[in-house]
Amino acid sequence: MQGTDLMNASAAIGVTGLGVMGRNLARNFARHGVAVAVHNRSEGRTRALVEEFVDEGRFVAAESPEEFVAALERPRRLIIMVQAGAATDAVVEEFAPLLEPGDMIVDGGNAHFADTRRREAALRARGIHFVGTGISGGEEGALHGPSIMVGGSEESYRLLGPLFETISAKVEGEPCAAHIGTDGAGHFVKMVHNGIEYADMQLIAEAYDLLRQVAGYTPAEIAGVFRRWNEGRLGSYLIEITAEVLAHTDPATGAPFVDIVADAAGQKGTGRWTVQTALDLASPVTAVAQATFARAASGQSELRAAYRGLPGGTTPPLSRTEAERFTSQVEQALYASKVVAYDQGWTMIQDAAAEYGWKIDLGSVARIWRGGCIIRASFLDRIRAAYAADQDLVSLLGEMEFAMEITDAQVPWRETVASAARRGIPVPAISAALAHYDTLRADRLPAALLQGQRDYFGAHTYRRTDRPGTFHTHWAAAGRPETSE
Repeated sequence: MQGTDLMNASAAIGVTGLGVMGRNLARNFARHGVAVAVHNRSEGRTRALVEEFVDEGRFVAAESPEEFVAALERPRRLIIMVQAGAATDAVVEEFAPLLEPGDMIVDGGNAHFADTRRREAALRARGIHFVGTGISGGEEGALHGPSIMVGGSEESYRLLGPLFETISAKVEGEPCAAHIGTDGAGHFVKMVHNGIEYADMQLIAEAYDLLRQVAGYTPAEIAGVFRRWNEGRLGSYLIEITAEVLAHTDPATGAPFVDIVADAAGQKGTGRWTVQTALDLASPVTAVAQATFARAASGQSELRAAYRGLPGGTTPPLSRTEAERFTSQVEQALYASKVVAYDQGWTMIQDAAAEYGWKIDLGSVARIWRGGCIIRASFLDRIRAAYAADQDLVSLLGEMEFAMEITDAQVPWRETVASAARRGIPVPAISAALAHYDTLRADRLPAALLQGQRDYFGAHTYRRTDRPGTFHTHWAAAGRPETSE
């Protein structure tokens, strides 16, 4: 391949890093009539892409970074699809000297938003736009239409937005791509998306476990339950694929597929980032945290072996009628917990916007998550509508319909958690969602005692309910006098 022979062509956008995601993203552009330059450190991967998919559209292949940059129309739009961290820094430093003021480097990987903020500030000083962009939907989404969360300057989105909107998923004709906010906002919202994904998946897994262990259903029967649920308010991509996984039979053994898979869940880090960042923001994403810790616990083989055999609850069998009633309770518990988990995610986005000075349209986030991404679900349109009606909505539970559904779920939600506790079945995410709900609705919390303890051992002071100011009790002094600050 002689890259210089192809440089007569001019590309509207370029993709460097042709792993599965990068390759599919480039193909998506080409399929939509966008001339796309392609480059990879390994020349063979570039050649293979062009040769295999030449009929899909117009590719401009480049052997070197210099040829790649030369192939791009100005202002240049260059998408990096490489591993987050040091690899991204290395590619940025390789290409930045070849660019000119006004050009754009787009990081489409799963970068930590703090790294994106650092890179954006450094390149802004050199006149180059750095655009941290969250792309959700996996390899299939990258090819057929992802959800795209774009950070960076408004100017860069004016030049990039039409291209991203063209290749994104569409719901009712609306593109699932939007400008989220400045610097790291796009990658932050993508991180929260993945955190909600962790919670959503764990909640579904706990519902499956309850239906199997308490209701006594087989995986195939539970697949049928999830298919029914997918036709209603729980309709979502994750519910849909759960039914498919549960219905699958292992061809080698004839056993249910779910029974031959080792029960240790992996993670790539974005859920952990969400929890760590939530702690920094003091944003209580408890359902995400419990889902993340549940994955960690599943991989603790020695610790699990030490606990195995210790006493737990009892699991008396249910009649068919009782099992059907219990299934209805689990549906209510799953839905209510899901609403709380999503609400925690939106709250975290609001907390970050206040901390980092981002102006994020929360309704727009719901809109672009309706298609292409992993957590796409029917009720996201209701979330979009709720924020469209009230941009200052503090919580999803402040919206009338969601509040009514949570009210209806009270008894079955609590009975589900109680049944799990009596039977010794772990439901950390469902329990955390209910505890979060009860924490925020309480008139008084035991935090008053915590603050008294803090004042006792560390003179951390406290506020009173009856008058303004900050106070400290001199616990060691006679009569324990109180002073104000």
